[in-house]
Amino acid sequence: MSKVKIIGSSLKNMPWQDKPEGYEGVLWRHTENPIIDWNPTKKSARIFNSAVYPYEDGFIGVFRADHKSGIPQIHVGRSKDGLHWDIEDEEIHWKDASGKDYQTNYAYDPRLVKIEDTFYIIWCTDFGGAALGMGCTKDFKTFTRMENPFIPFNRNGVLFPKKVNGNYLLLSRPSDSGHTPFGDIFLSESPDLTFWGKHRRVMTKGGPWWQSVKIGAGPIPIETTEGWLLFYHGVSGTCNGFVYSIGAALLDLENPSKVLYRTRDHLLTPQYDYETRGFVPNVAFPCATLHDAETGRIAVYYGAADTYVAVAYAEVDELVNYIKKNSLLLPGDAEEYR
Repeated sequence: MSKVKIIGSSLKNMPWQDKPEGYEGVLWRHTENPIIDWNPTKKSARIFNSAVYPYEDGFIGVFRADHKSGIPQIHVGRSKDGLHWDIEDEEIHWKDASGKDYQTNYAYDPRLVKIEDTFYIIWCTDFGGAALGMGCTKDFKTFTRMENPFIPFNRNGVLFPKKVNGNYLLLSRPSDSGHTPFGDIFLSESPDLTFWGKHRRVMTKGGPWWQSVKIGAGPIPIETTEGWLLFYHGVSGTCNGFVYSIGAALLDLENPSKVLYRTRDHLLTPQYDYETRGFVPNVAFPCATLHDAETGRIAVYYGAADTYVAVAYAEVDELVNYIKKNSLLLPGDAEEYR
């Protein structure tokens, strides 16, 4: 069997811990989780569901900070090692393309990706209801808001790290105005990051109970020799509320609306106190990865119990081979559904 490779750059300084001896899973937790705890800044009560990226000689992050007012905003953070973070107490202040203030009333669950020489941030914003906001920066000092890609209601916007067949690609999860009891992952295309179309349904909820209520894209997809590796969250309903777990899928490299494989069983589900106890219990919500093409190492950053930031690790060859051997596709997954 040929070894699966990440297509990308080397990242030798990324966080990493070897798999614990005797551990049978393919995604294992950082032993010092959580890496961000309660009251991380003067203004913020909790930071979770956040995104990180290599930057200069360390790492940069955009963090969901629920202020002590209860209102979430996005803050910038910096780190030398990807584990210990210096997070700004002041939230990002946005301006539009003409330089006028264009601030959000709330902003949460950001994703961060670099395409060519620009960093793009996608988050859930207020736009007559929960909708996707999008903005960009080149220096993490000035931030420009772009046009909102879709009308309400939508969450979990995830840009691909490069154009495919000449277009930008964006995953999303159409929903409703509340904590929606439904949701599938869709893919949309754009020639310019302003006008979006060619919408395709990628993956459906259902099948195994851990993803029976809804699903949503997590970190930026990782390009590999076997397809786009997508971590995602799946939600089940219990007598005590929703439970958010982590799964993964492989999407076709040339047509990512086609699912090649997806995990039958979850890779990680709330188990430890920092995942099962918190502001919203029983949540493991992946939002970002760091990965090293040379070694195949992957670090997954996830929000825990809507209270903490935690990290888990995987090795791409082992993970992809596990996904392929333990896959269960649902109707419509393998086709270009339109």
